[in-house]
Amino acid sequence: MTIAPAVVPSGAHATEWIPDGPYNLAGTVGTLQCGAHDPSFIVQGPDHWLAFRTVDGPVTLLLRQRGPLNGSRIHATAWGAGAASALESLPRLLGADDDWSAFDSPEVRESLPELARKGRYLNPGLRLPASGRMLDTVARVILEQKVTGLEAKRAWRYLLARYGDPAPGAGDIAPAALRLPPTAEQWRRVPSWEWHKAGVDSKRSATILKAAHVASGLERLSTQPGGDAVRAGLGSIPGIGVWTIAEVVQRTHGCPDSISVGDYHLAAYVGAALTGRRTDDAGMIELLEPWKGQRQRVVRSLYASGFRKPTFGPRLSPEDHRAR
Repeated sequence: MTIAPAVVPSGAHATEWIPDGPYNLAGTVGTLQCGAHDPSFIVQGPDHWLAFRTVDGPVTLLLRQRGPLNGSRIHATAWGAGAASALESLPRLLGADDDWSAFDSPEVRESLPELARKGRYLNPGLRLPASGRMLDTVARVILEQKVTGLEAKRAWRYLLARYGDPAPGAGDIAPAALRLPPTAEQWRRVPSWEWHKAGVDSKRSATILKAAHVASGLERLSTQPGGDAVRAGLGSIPGIGVWTIAEVVQRTHGCPDSISVGDYHLAAYVGAALTGRRTDDAGMIELLEPWKGQRQRVVRSLYASGFRKPTFGPRLSPEDHRAR
């Protein structure tokens, strides 16, 4: 991994990150996006626009991949008070700390299920990103608790549009819709009727408010390895359980072993991919046990293979309680 100087536009900071080996920007950072219409993460062709806050202030970050899969460069341009800080943590965000060498070793590769081997072969540039953005990620994942993805994405868009701030100026090139996620104080100011309009029930909104009240402690967890201390810190917040913890550390710490136990779809998906039959959480854990320590990499490789489990019956439909 190498950081190289780059041409700096007026009023901005810029750098280039040169990954070791194959790299896929979209596949790596895509998990940080809350749907295709996420106001804090907008993709326009090769341009990936992110808006977030750092310890030094807000930042607008533009990422572009240049060159082929092997030998590519990631060009990063940042605007705002947090620009320098964002570029300093750029390699971690892009998955530089995520080492797949053991997973790619002949011994492990030969032990993998066929679909996982296929997924890794088709996507050798996949990394697990580590954003370090605790409150943003916790709030987003709480919105996803026990609802459809459609409902969660809509709630995120609505709340950012109403309570997030415009992203720092990047001239005329940044998308006008780009917005920062709310600060802890802004989350605390969301009134009950706005949560209702966003389609967020009282249990999820209360959990987000509890997280906002301990935001400084949450952010300190970003500097720790994604192990027991981080899990214990997240789990100390009422309303945050094992599924939420797993979904958070996958994104904030790039945890290679974090499995979303309690997910509505995952256990059935893993069972269908590995055995041809659906299974429950206990069955999923048993199936993935041979690759403990690498289980999230196995799951990501299964998804990257293109496999989709058979579907039966009508799809779960969201319920809209906002007019009640």
